[in-house]
Amino acid sequence: MSQHKPLLFSTEKYDYLKNKIALKSGENIEIGAIDIQIFPDEERYMRLITNVKDRDVYLLGGTISNDDTLEIFDIASAIAKNGANSLSLIIPYFGYSTMERAVKEGEVVTAKNRALLLSSIPKSIRGNKVYLFDLHSEGIPHYFENNTIPIHIYCKEIVMQAAHDLAGNNFVLASTDAGRAKWVESLANDMGVNAAFVFKRRVSGNETHVTSISADVQNKKVVIYDDMIRTGGSLLNAAKAYKEFGAKEIYVITTHGLFVGEAIKKLKDGGIIEKVICTDTHPNSQTLNEAFFQVYSIDTLIASLIKEQENFQ
Repeated sequence: MSQHKPLLFSTEKYDYLKNKIALKSGENIEIGAIDIQIFPDEERYMRLITNVKDRDVYLLGGTISNDDTLEIFDIASAIAKNGANSLSLIIPYFGYSTMERAVKEGEVVTAKNRALLLSSIPKSIRGNKVYLFDLHSEGIPHYFENNTIPIHIYCKEIVMQAAHDLAGNNFVLASTDAGRAKWVESLANDMGVNAAFVFKRRVSGNETHVTSISADVQNKKVVIYDDMIRTGGSLLNAAKAYKEFGAKEIYVITTHGLFVGEAIKKLKDGGIIEKVICTDTHPNSQTLNEAFFQVYSIDTLIASLIKEQENFQ
């Protein structure tokens, strides 16, 4: 273990989560300072104010856009080059995670490219780690190279707590489609409830019809879990299907709440979903200020990860 407190930096858009983690960690962590300025031509100037030499450093940021990806890359590179003892990237939301394989000839596997980019960050003295949370694809960690150690963290306890808070102990845990069925089934087994997913038949390139549901939901509370919500279209279609098959109340839990476009309005105006819970892995979660939505923080989870790693080193 380093004789110094671990240092926690963040990209600009993740300041909100950095501050929460700092509060949970108390005096066990130090917040690192960065000078960031944007020039008129939109070039970014950055300088580490806090000395990182021989320190265990944690950098919080998500690949939520191309600019944010480059920001975390640039800051991480500076941390390693300036002599950090260890460097851990904490990436609550890994963007492009649905582009993890090529289906059509010539398609770019962007998730792999992002992993390779982060793998090219110079190594700290003790090496680099990358913490990833509730990934859309289990294969993404295997894209990291150059002895960068990827660690997939499951927000399982948070999801389970949210489900019980929403529906008590008597509900069906459901997924939007068969693609997430295994994970949802495992989670349902841990909670001692039944799992359900919808069977779909593709009618055309952009249209599917629900043909059946794998479990009885008649007069039952249904909690739908999906790892991310973007536009809300697939989620709303699944919710309608469970309702048509007799569900009494429908709730939704997601780890990554992106809520792009008209997603928020669509989910609220649909009149089917009672409430949506998401975590704060994505900055868009900070814009949710209506009773229809509730945000659970992953701050305790991350603070615990940092503490465990420091005790281990």
